[in-house]
Amino acid sequence: MFLGVGKASWFVALRSLDPNTQKDAMSVLKSIAVEVLARLPRPLAGRLAIVFGLFTRVMTLGVRAVVFNDRDEVLLVRHTYVEGWHFPGGGVERGETAVQAMIKELHEEANITLKSVPEIFHIYRNTQHSRFDHVVLFVCRWGDQTSHKQPDYEIAEARFFPISALPATTTASTAKRLQEVLHDVPRADIW
Repeated sequence: MFLGVGKASWFVALRSLDPNTQKDAMSVLKSIAVEVLARLPRPLAGRLAIVFGLFTRVMTLGVRAVVFNDRDEVLLVRHTYVEGWHFPGGGVERGETAVQAMIKELHEEANITLKSVPEIFHIYRNTQHSRFDHVVLFVCRWGDQTSHKQPDYEIAEARFFPISALPATTTASTAKRLQEVLHDVPRADIW
């Protein structure tokens, strides 16, 4: 039970709402969850974020982007709730396309506005957190960074790095995906 309401009751209540109200309710619930998770220790917050995703989606679909600037540097973000540097991205919400989600996440996480539509590079199954998760990886050319990204409850830092000088704490999956994008190497199906 959560806040005195069982799991089935949440779903029944949400499903009875019209699609726009459902989206608003999930958005509010997500905002509350993010605020709560930001106050918890990182390992616990990461696990709870996964559980939240499992309760709000049957299969999770996420997006990530390999974004290059005009100096061929790559954009990475460091989250407040998980270790390491990652490509920017996030979950695809109900009623949203993967491209819309990617554009939204780039704006939210790094204040990036793209010059062109991001191109799908590959779709991966991400078994690190859930057997139900898939990630669409996009490759994007840099548009405009409307302003420097200030740290917030989700993103501690967003920066462009030279490809030859990635941070030591870049995640293994991020480094592998970058090699797949840059070089003619086989694409893995698992993130």
